[in-house]
Amino acid sequence: MGSIAADGDKPHAVCMPFPAQGHVTPMLKLAKILHHRGFHITFVNTEFNHRRLLRSRGAAALDGLPGFRFAAIPDGLPPSDADATQDVPPLCRSTRETCLPHFSRLLADLNANASPESPPVTCVVADDVMSFAVDAAREFRVPCALFWTASACGYMGYRYYRSFLEKGIFPLKEEQLTNGFLDAPVDWTPGMSKHLRLKDFPSFFRATDPDEYMFHFALHVTERLAEADAAVLNTFDELEPEALDAMRAMLPPSVSIHTIGPLGFLAEQVVPKGSPLDALGSNLWKEDDSCFGWLDGKPPRSVVFVNYGSVTVMTNEELVEFAWGLANSGHDFLWIVRPDLIHGGGGVPHPLRSIVGGVPMVCWPFFAEQQTNCRYKRTGWGIGAEIPDDVRRGEVEALIREAMDGEKGREMRRRVAELRESAVASGQQGDRSMQNLDRLIDEVLLA
Repeated sequence: MGSIAADGDKPHAVCMPFPAQGHVTPMLKLAKILHHRGFHITFVNTEFNHRRLLRSRGAAALDGLPGFRFAAIPDGLPPSDADATQDVPPLCRSTRETCLPHFSRLLADLNANASPESPPVTCVVADDVMSFAVDAAREFRVPCALFWTASACGYMGYRYYRSFLEKGIFPLKEEQLTNGFLDAPVDWTPGMSKHLRLKDFPSFFRATDPDEYMFHFALHVTERLAEADAAVLNTFDELEPEALDAMRAMLPPSVSIHTIGPLGFLAEQVVPKGSPLDALGSNLWKEDDSCFGWLDGKPPRSVVFVNYGSVTVMTNEELVEFAWGLANSGHDFLWIVRPDLIHGGGGVPHPLRSIVGGVPMVCWPFFAEQQTNCRYKRTGWGIGAEIPDDVRRGEVEALIREAMDGEKGREMRRRVAELRESAVASGQQGDRSMQNLDRLIDEVLLA
């Protein structure tokens, strides 16, 4: 199941992530899995990220492999060679408004130049944030799977934006941003945690402008999932059963849902370790492995890992508060500091990274569905703590000490170990995530 017969025509999947690190990395993992299962792959970056990958990984980084090729399309923004994630709202607007004809032209060119080494396009796998891919796939009459790279609860949080409009919650009044209104509990969103408050929904609704672009964009792309042939999610059923059931009820029967997480673990099971395919990388910043020797000399689970993801920015004052809090905690820490971390240049990574690693999280949600993820980690799954928006060194120190040494920390570690067991089991050969991958291939991408 889920592989291509040796005597069959080779299928050709065109894979396109949203152009930010947290989206490129999981899409590349999925593309590698499909290639190993017998697909020819064309992996489509934006020209901006294509150049970044060449700078970060070397001139041969995008040469590809037999049956795995890289391509690029314009993102519609002014030319730039900045070593930074692009500003999200203009990037979302530009990809939605300008990328469809470029992507369609690429599909047409791939078909026009088809050969035994590069067969015609047979399916599209695109990030849900690049939902215009559905239109291109329909034009070329091939199936389209949309990949939601974040959590299922985050997806559902955006889908309830429609209710925020209908109930008159959005747009907010100016005073509601500061008068405690956002602390109101929300008990009318089936599939979501009973512990959610308004402030725990994805952050784009916190606006007084009825035309706030990101609110309407997020609602648009999540609702367009209903037009795809399949929804692919980097999660596993045991982690988010209520949210996944609500998704199934909300999407039409024509859209099959495939939970294939944790995708990183799945890729490790499928892609041969040390192979040329395994070596294809996605890091948009130059990697620095000089810390590994220091890290290897530390006892297990004794080091605090600090990472704000690829989008979060902060003020210099906030960075100083984090630095003092970390230093005063008394624990060794490894801090990933991007060149564009300070304003002008965090959020919480997807919860699967923590779960697969078997470690609890101290979260500082920045934007989008990070607020939702954070609340689930804290009150739903019991694997995290939250740093307030107005970060102070004393709170950082106390939360780190509790997570590393305290009674709550021990309970978080116990709970995350249980979830890790479920996550690893889901990705084993023959288990649920692997079966869902096989269904995606056999019933959608090869249809």
